Amino acid sequence: MKNCVVIPVYNSPYIDEVIKDALKYDYKIIVVDDGSDKKVSVPDDVILITHKQNMGKGEAILSGAKKAKELGYNFFVTMDADKQHLASEIHKLIAAYKTDSIVIGNRDFQHENVPDSSKFGRKFSNFWVKLETFKTLGDTQSGFRIYPTNILDLNIKNKRFDFEIEVLALHSYRNGNIIDVETDCYYPPSDERVTHFDKVKDNIRLSLIHTKLVIQRYLLLRGILWR
Repeated sequence: MKNCVVIPVYNSPYIDEVIKDALKYDYKIIVVDDGSDKKVSVPDDVILITHKQNMGKGEAILSGAKKAKELGYNFFVTMDADKQHLASEIHKLIAAYKTDSIVIGNRDFQHENVPDSSKFGRKFSNFWVKLETFKTLGDTQSGFRIYPTNILDLNIKNKRFDFEIEVLALHSYRNGNIIDVETDCYYPPSDERVTHFDKVKDNIRLSLIHTKLVIQRYLLLRGILWR
């Protein structure tokens, strides 16, 4: 079977461009519309899953994972709908993939349009994930990833932006492999940038999930909590 790409989308004006980019490389595409205000339409050869209301990026990825598994795929690639991830770079993730691994596309931040807040956020996230997983990773905030479909077996509680942190920790707790690989990306100028990250609500969610995961790791080490 061809490789499978899952694209979660919520109110992105660039979704058509992202789909066309992936189609150029003959990937099977699953678009998950996470309750967008304007109905998303896709070409006939693209699978569309629609959430009636916005449920969060993590929930959209899990919906895509379920469909990918149903279609017989063992893993799938995730791309954001903001044009930042390039379909031409997917082959690098696939080349690095090993059975049941999560592969993260470590974005090249040597672009003039990358804001300082994003650079700081990545360093901050990498620091905490290292404490939670004992793994040194270059870009724990990247949504350009390969997931094995068995992430559906994880007891993931957080379904918004904090999903992408929790899934790394839970996968690591069961001794799952996490690989990162350098990838190029497109970082649009500020007037073209689309983000649904709430600097207050989502930063609170991320602080809470990091606190929870650090405590879990400590309890695992002490033998108080089991995988």
